[in-house]
Amino acid sequence: MASGFAQWGNDLYTGRRSYDIVGRRKIWFTISTVLVVLSAIFLIKPGLNPGIEFRGGSEFVVSGVSDTGQQLAIDTVTEISPDEQPKVTTVGADSVRIQTSTLTNDQVTEVKNALAEAYEVPVENVTSSFIGPSWGKDISQKAITGILVFLLFVTIVMTIYFRNWRMAVAALIALFHDLIITVGVYAAIGWEVTPATVIGFLTILGYSIYDTVVVFDKVRENTADTLLQSRYTYAEKANLAVNQTLVRSINTSVVALLPVGAILFVGAFLLGAGTLRDIALALFVGMLIGTFSSVFLATPFEVALREREPAIREHTKKVLDARAARAAGGEDVSVAAEELRVAVGALKPGAHQGNAAQPKRKR
Repeated sequence: MASGFAQWGNDLYTGRRSYDIVGRRKIWFTISTVLVVLSAIFLIKPGLNPGIEFRGGSEFVVSGVSDTGQQLAIDTVTEISPDEQPKVTTVGADSVRIQTSTLTNDQVTEVKNALAEAYEVPVENVTSSFIGPSWGKDISQKAITGILVFLLFVTIVMTIYFRNWRMAVAALIALFHDLIITVGVYAAIGWEVTPATVIGFLTILGYSIYDTVVVFDKVRENTADTLLQSRYTYAEKANLAVNQTLVRSINTSVVALLPVGAILFVGAFLLGAGTLRDIALALFVGMLIGTFSSVFLATPFEVALREREPAIREHTKKVLDARAARAAGGEDVSVAAEELRVAVGALKPGAHQGNAAQPKRKR
């Protein structure tokens, strides 16, 4: 199985096997659009569920309980504050966390004693904390600022590195795509958005841009001499680059998703609500979507932008017209199977000299 996968990867790199990812970009754009629209709908309704760190309020944790029933905590809190709508979650196997709006000192003391009595544990097993709304607002502003600064630096660095603003735009589109879908999944599931979640969002942006840069680097290498030859179009050379980096993207994603998936399972099902669960969900969804966008969105979008350039458009027309003329003369001009097989040698001047034979004709 491993040898078969290695052979598949080798065939992709040499062009012996090729998937028309760039040529079918309308399909990928449609899938991405649907996912983004669904995520936007979830962000509107039911919307995000901000954690206490963002909205402020009081929090109680009851440890060492024999019964983790949530309704017991809800009834206890509402008896003291009828207008309160507490959020109760189970933490691990013997702890319950209760979050409320801001309570007075007397109410906090009363709730602690009532929770201890209700769950039949000592008062010392009930801890309380208070987070002011101003602190939560400050955290929200810093989270937004961090994301905006990250996107700004990404735009500048990619424009300078690739010397091509279209690649920077395509990378930003992929980043927004990944971020919106990841946040939309959070809204759909209803899990709380905590500072750990924001850290996860920033991390997956870094992962996504890293994967995209690797693909774009190969695209730049393959397309450097596009206008100096008349054998391949810009889209075909870019598509070869995507195929050449496909196995690497899959391997990187699998290696990254396996431990993150394990952390998500432990955080969500074994330990209950907590930092592990919050950050792991953002990482898992973001890495999965980031792999998709790096392969099926970023490069096809960049190609769509480049094909609007007069020089690229004229070159593409020239290549296709030449193929049509050769086809009219009875010559086999299959690019997808045979011509791309020698593309690696043709892309680099002087490479494989003497071996860059003409494509074999079909029998």
